[in-house]
Amino acid sequence: MNRKATLLLPAAGVALLASCASHYSLAGIERTRILVDSRYDSHPDEEAAAFMAPYKRSVDSLMSPVAGHCAEYMASHRPESNLSNLFSDILVWGAAPFNEKPDFGVYNMGGIRAAFGKGAVTYGDILDAAPFENKICFLTLSGQKVKELFEQMAARGGEGVSHGVRLVITPQGKLLSASVGGKPVDPQRSYRIATLDYVAEGNDGMTAFKSKTHVVSPQGTDANIREFIIKYFRAQEAAGKPVDTKEEGRITIKP
Repeated sequence: MNRKATLLLPAAGVALLASCASHYSLAGIERTRILVDSRYDSHPDEEAAAFMAPYKRSVDSLMSPVAGHCAEYMASHRPESNLSNLFSDILVWGAAPFNEKPDFGVYNMGGIRAAFGKGAVTYGDILDAAPFENKICFLTLSGQKVKELFEQMAARGGEGVSHGVRLVITPQGKLLSASVGGKPVDPQRSYRIATLDYVAEGNDGMTAFKSKTHVVSPQGTDANIREFIIKYFRAQEAAGKPVDTKEEGRITIKP
């Protein structure tokens, strides 16, 4: 009797799992960020807090200074957002010290990890938004490859592009039209692009970048993307201007 039970139970379990699995399928994946604050530690450990205090003071001294101010709340989302527009524009703005004149800039949405609130923006806020050690990178793509790049962006529902780029895509991720500087992408010409070194390697689905030529990829600390964002905020602050970048139809969805 026991032997029969031993033999039959695994078979019954397999049949049960098979029948259960047939009723379910993956419909989608969503993610969100959870702010970890005092709500999750209503009774902090005093000894641990005392141990961390000198380190907290050191970190706060580096992260608390204000780099500038935002005129409004800024966040990243597809197909276009004020924050992805800002970061893409900063790539073009930061090209001058390298004697570069990009036709446009590309910033991947996945590289933007936090939003900026309206008002003061600290160094720590910028570190949260751009936490990776990515460097600025300049490269050249043929017009044909630029069109391919824009098709890949369309398939992803949009990525960050600088002022002057206009893409029209379908809800299904097909590219309907693309222009740079008010002119349709010309397959016969070359385009100079500013982006992140990570993206330049063809990551985040933008494999057209693997065909890049004439690459300039500075590796010094001053080439860190985060440094350009800080410098831009400081420059705007020195000029008495809040940072204020709008959505302007750089990427639009049309049925």
